[in-house]
Amino acid sequence: MATPDQKSPNVLLQNLCCRILGRSEADVAQQFQYAVRVIGSNFAPTVERDEFLVAEKIKKELIRQRREADAALFSELHRKLHSQGVLKNKWSILYLLLSLSEDPRRQPSKVSSYATLFAQALPRDAHSTPYYYARPQTLPLSYQDRSAQSAQSSGSVGSSGISSIGLCALSGPAPAPQSLLPGQSNQAPGVGDCLRQQLGSRLAWTLTANQPSSQATTSKGVPNAVSRNMTRSRREGDTGGTMEITEAALVRDILYVFQGIDGKNIKMNNTENCYKVEGKANLSRSLRDTAVRLSELGWLHNKIRRYTDQRSLDRSFGLVGQSFCAALHQELREYYRLLSVLHSQLQLEDDQGVNLGLESSLTLRRLLVWTYDPKIRLKTLAALVDHCQGRKGGELASAVHAYTKTGDPYMRSLVQHILSLVSHPVLSFLYRWIYDGELEDTYHEFFVASDPTVKTDRLWHDKYTLRKSMIPSFITMDQSRKVLLIGKSINFLHQVCHDQTPTTKMIAVTKSAESPQDAADLFTDLENAFQGKIDAAYFETSKYLLDVLNKKYSLLDHMQAMRRYLLLGQGDFIRHLMDLLKPELVRPATTLYQHNLTGILETAVRATNAQFDSPEILRRLDVRLLEVSPGDTGWDVFSLDYHVDGPIATVFTRECMSHYLRVFNFLWRAKRMEYILTDIRKGHMCNAKLLRNMPEFSGVLHQCHILASEMVHFIHQMQYYITFEVLECSWDELWNKVQQAQDLDHIIAAHEVFLDTIISRCLLDGDSRALLNQLRAVFDQIIELQNAQDAIYRAALEELQRRLQFEEKKKQREIEGQWGVTAAEEEEENKRIGEFKESIPKMCSQLRILTHFYQGIVQQFLVLLTTSSDESLRFLSFRLDFNEHYKAREPRLRVSLGTRGRRSSHT
Repeated sequence: MATPDQKSPNVLLQNLCCRILGRSEADVAQQFQYAVRVIGSNFAPTVERDEFLVAEKIKKELIRQRREADAALFSELHRKLHSQGVLKNKWSILYLLLSLSEDPRRQPSKVSSYATLFAQALPRDAHSTPYYYARPQTLPLSYQDRSAQSAQSSGSVGSSGISSIGLCALSGPAPAPQSLLPGQSNQAPGVGDCLRQQLGSRLAWTLTANQPSSQATTSKGVPNAVSRNMTRSRREGDTGGTMEITEAALVRDILYVFQGIDGKNIKMNNTENCYKVEGKANLSRSLRDTAVRLSELGWLHNKIRRYTDQRSLDRSFGLVGQSFCAALHQELREYYRLLSVLHSQLQLEDDQGVNLGLESSLTLRRLLVWTYDPKIRLKTLAALVDHCQGRKGGELASAVHAYTKTGDPYMRSLVQHILSLVSHPVLSFLYRWIYDGELEDTYHEFFVASDPTVKTDRLWHDKYTLRKSMIPSFITMDQSRKVLLIGKSINFLHQVCHDQTPTTKMIAVTKSAESPQDAADLFTDLENAFQGKIDAAYFETSKYLLDVLNKKYSLLDHMQAMRRYLLLGQGDFIRHLMDLLKPELVRPATTLYQHNLTGILETAVRATNAQFDSPEILRRLDVRLLEVSPGDTGWDVFSLDYHVDGPIATVFTRECMSHYLRVFNFLWRAKRMEYILTDIRKGHMCNAKLLRNMPEFSGVLHQCHILASEMVHFIHQMQYYITFEVLECSWDELWNKVQQAQDLDHIIAAHEVFLDTIISRCLLDGDSRALLNQLRAVFDQIIELQNAQDAIYRAALEELQRRLQFEEKKKQREIEGQWGVTAAEEEEENKRIGEFKESIPKMCSQLRILTHFYQGIVQQFLVLLTTSSDESLRFLSFRLDFNEHYKAREPRLRVSLGTRGRRSSHT
């Protein structure tokens, strides 16, 4: 019975080598070492490791050879073998049996393939395998082969084991001669190839002839290395021009491709923009597909690296872009760290000369597993690179943030880390802006833009604006508006209000995002921590600014002064001013002098309650003369003005003051109509008693009274509408909004809404032009009535004066004892009276014409009111025609108010 030492795989393998070469143990030490490397190689067949599939192939081969009994016996033996757990690598043994089942003497081409199989590994070993001379029992059999060894490691080898073989049989053309070792450059051409073929043939023949014993004594690594290459040779045969590539060579090429470097067999195809295995490479489909799948990492790496190389040198890319490139570089460093580990593993196996076993060697499938997570990261980074092309600043941060909205937690954590780096410059800009009011945005990356050409008086409105494209998607529009207001308020205080209060006294400055980690922590609580910082700075800054405007610059007092003087809210002042200005304003506009009107204004102020206003307000009140047109009187060009400057000019801009001027002219003209009608009524009351002795004149007076009453009613309703429904209601809304305003923008917006409302409801906007023209025509008719009535009264009073003088003269003569009047004088008096009576119908006709025109204009005005979209204007038409006087005359007014309103709303 043999000793365990003699049955060990090392002893059996050494005996095999001695039998093949016919030498002693000492002479075959190096060849034994090579055999160990061959058997321990990690090359595996490129077929699926299916034990039952191989068993079926063996049974089919036996049936093909008409050995049905052997096939049945094999099936029974395989069943028993499968039921026992003695052997671990059953598939490898079955595959070896299948590979060795063919007789090489019957198929010499296969023997040549087997010789090639063993010869492929041997010359590589001759370059790098150290010289070991030890007993076989001390040599391990679990070492694995590596495909390409460095020539430097062979410098320590004393002599090549292959070169010591004394057999040389050159048959057929030999490949180009090469030196196995640096010291063997003078070797005869083809000797090394001959020796490799001879040794490979002997190993193949021996393994085929001793199949049963080799099955029992082969180590764990033998089936993987031998049977795979034998299967490939049997499948491919002699390939001629194609070159045989091992998996180990592909692994080394793949590691270069991972870094974007072309390998020997895998190169970048610029036409198709992908890595491809050389077409002349003799590879199985599975290895080729696996190599292409792994090469995708190199393509992704190149894409990311090309982007970072291009953008890193572009200074206009800005700080956000450079942070993005730095984040990509950081991820690439982690990727390079993995590659360095893989290279170290490969170099370790190469330096040791033998492998550490199948479990630790590099294979394509292991690379697929180890690069699975890096591939996902690189795919994510490449997708980010594509999505971020042409973007910068906040727009770039938005593009990165869009990729955080994914259900994959691994991908989300990666993108959030990149976002924390990318958004750090944005948050630095933001905190510098809201805490210091400073904007250092050289490359226009921040969402707040500054225009240095804008002057100080337009700082609030025009200097700082939002770049909507640069607002990061993780910052809402409301937050960005508050950020803009905070910095704008600080600059407004410093530059316009000349308030140099330090920001730290206005705002309780909290810790900002001083590092990307702080930014990352902030992103985890955008709705609370970040929102809290923005809100705190916004409320404190805005409150301080409003306090300065109200206390130091009396903003609310100036607003009330506008209401009292420009919107005619100070009734006693306006009435007294009209009384004082009447003698001046009835003159032609070209004869007016502003200093005279200014003196009258000061007189009106001192004589009314306006004198109790602040001197600062009264100082700003002034007279303004509008542009003079031919035929204008003083009433047409006179206007009050209010001078604004400094911070309050931010609220009362030039556009606002022009609106105030338009409204004042409208209100001033309406107030003048009321003033005229008041004079007409006073004239009626005074002259009615005087003209009581002229009964023929009563009809004219009645017509004047009726027409004036119609006009008074119209003007009173218009004044009520303007004063209460428009001005007072709008002013009350404005005042409430101002009291509740949180920032200056709210006050400005409320003030603009107030002006727009009174402009539109006072018929001064473009949509109400037709109504305004009709209203001005009504005003013109009132002036015409005043002129006509003055002429009628003047003629009547002159006639009354002559009659009184005639009667007085008559009485005087009677007192003197003379005849009161002569026949000639009486005839002349009667003639004059007759002429006056003949003029009365003309007066009545003039008044009827005036009444007709006036009522026609009012009817047209009412028709326009009923079709207005403004509900208050439609109700105004109802009040103007409360007794349906005009409705009876105008068919278009007979449609009910509700129907008319509904029809206009649909229109």
